[in-house]
Amino acid sequence: MTGTGTSARTGRVLITRPMTAAVEARARAEFDVEIRSQTTPMTPDEMIASLRDFDVVVPTLGDAYGAEIFAAASAPRCRLLANFGVGFNHIDAEAARRAGVEVANTPGAVTDATADIALTLMLMTARRAGEGERLVRSGQWAGWHPTQMLGLHLSGKRLGVVGLGRIGDAIARRAHYGFGMQIAYVARSDKATDYPAERAESLMALASTVDMLVIAVPGGAETRHLVDAQVLKAMRPHAHLVNIARGEVVEEAALIAALQSGQIAGAGLDVYEFEPEVPQALRDLDSVTLLPHLGTATEEVRSDMGHMALDNVAALLAGQRVPNPV
Repeated sequence: MTGTGTSARTGRVLITRPMTAAVEARARAEFDVEIRSQTTPMTPDEMIASLRDFDVVVPTLGDAYGAEIFAAASAPRCRLLANFGVGFNHIDAEAARRAGVEVANTPGAVTDATADIALTLMLMTARRAGEGERLVRSGQWAGWHPTQMLGLHLSGKRLGVVGLGRIGDAIARRAHYGFGMQIAYVARSDKATDYPAERAESLMALASTVDMLVIAVPGGAETRHLVDAQVLKAMRPHAHLVNIARGEVVEEAALIAALQSGQIAGAGLDVYEFEPEVPQALRDLDSVTLLPHLGTATEEVRSDMGHMALDNVAALLAGQRVPNPV
């Protein structure tokens, strides 16, 4: 732990990873806080202890608060897991509620930054930018010629968005207004948009008609392997897949097989099924752009996320309604 601070607000708070300077300064000024110094996920023993020893915990991706953690902690002292991040599939929210622990997250703060990374990956995979950069760095680039590294021109193409929530909508808006792309999507219900968008009857139907398929659904049991071998087989040979959601939404082994066989043209990934492990087979493929989970990695966004998490902490400790419950 990095140290503690005190405040008029009662209750001990644990932040499970180092945060930006602005967020840590506020936390120390307002709360009796401990900030864990490690950047790695907590161990099961650490998570059990956190539920027993703190009134509020601010966990994040990788801190796997499963049902067994709540069971081992027994009657926990903790009253709130104020998750740092919009995705909370690493927390068993139902088990938390049964144990008397509320769960909150940070929606909204991550939307634009994550959508920007989706567009980054769309461009990089379509235009083979990662492959081109590696070629230049290797010293093997022999110079320009008319048929060198031909990729996919995005302008006017058809984009399929799997999940048209906040982030999916932000991706679609950028693609439509920035590149004139035609938008199709799958979601649980029809979505009202200020750009033309067609709801596909199924994921298979969507996959079979688009040039670029972007995954923007929450993680969890309902969406695990949503994009499997059958969906990948339905995609057109020139199409690309982009995932900025959760790694386990895409069946990684099936994706590798589809890329190795040329079944699809390429992929852009910011997340991985067994993160941070990235299979050597993926790393060996020139047709894949690989990023280290950069979705929200800007100073402004990570600070906004931290402040939103601390707003949830402050409300709970003040006896008020948590503003962002899940």
